[in-house]
Amino acid sequence: MNANAIVAEIREGIATGEYRYGARLPSVRGLADQYGVSQQTAAAAYAVLSALGLARTERGSGTTVAAGPAATAHLGTFAPPDLSAALSWKPADTGAETNEETTLVRQLPASDEMSEWGIEPGSQVVERTRIRSVGGVPVQHKMTVLPYAVATLSPEGYDGIPPMLAPVGAQPATPPAGTRIADWLGWDVAATECAITAEPMRAAACEALQMPEGSPGFRIVSITRNSSGGTVYVTVTTTPLHHRVTLDIVG
Repeated sequence: MNANAIVAEIREGIATGEYRYGARLPSVRGLADQYGVSQQTAAAAYAVLSALGLARTERGSGTTVAAGPAATAHLGTFAPPDLSAALSWKPADTGAETNEETTLVRQLPASDEMSEWGIEPGSQVVERTRIRSVGGVPVQHKMTVLPYAVATLSPEGYDGIPPMLAPVGAQPATPPAGTRIADWLGWDVAATECAITAEPMRAAACEALQMPEGSPGFRIVSITRNSSGGTVYVTVTTTPLHHRVTLDIVG
């Protein structure tokens, strides 16, 4: 057995929850004995797992699991929409306990980086951050940015704080069954473009996902535009590399 085969087996164990987040893995010698390989091969396997952000090796503390169970970063179900079948995300284990929590809502000036998304730097935007968890372990960091004028829109006849301005801890407002949130809020939505890259995760995502800063991950930037080409909202999803990214298109 070579180092890649050991990595594949441990990676599968992490994805299925056999190796829990924070669990201590065998020493290099112990791993070598377990798989009947040299210590050099075992050390190489741990080096690859660390490079993938799946394990963390610290002097005096050994090697521990640095990632949670796998979950799919699902980009949505696209039309003609069967809204009853639309899913926003998919845990790999469909029977696992899942949770989604809003952790940050704030108004701030748009950064220079947001010009790439079609948002004028310095203009007022609303940023909302959600954390998705499987079995109590955070697996996805999801940040949505909206121009302030879009965030203040409310459904017709709605009484209360606009849903996109609801603070952390507020009871989430949801559209009626079978209604897209964009239609419910009166957004002019014409198209969405997605860019997926594998790169070091940003500091906020690493902190939220409880992973070492600079760990590699998928960064999925989805820009939704209106019929005039203006930006309605942008969602940035960050998830570790051992997850999947999927998309459903309903014909």
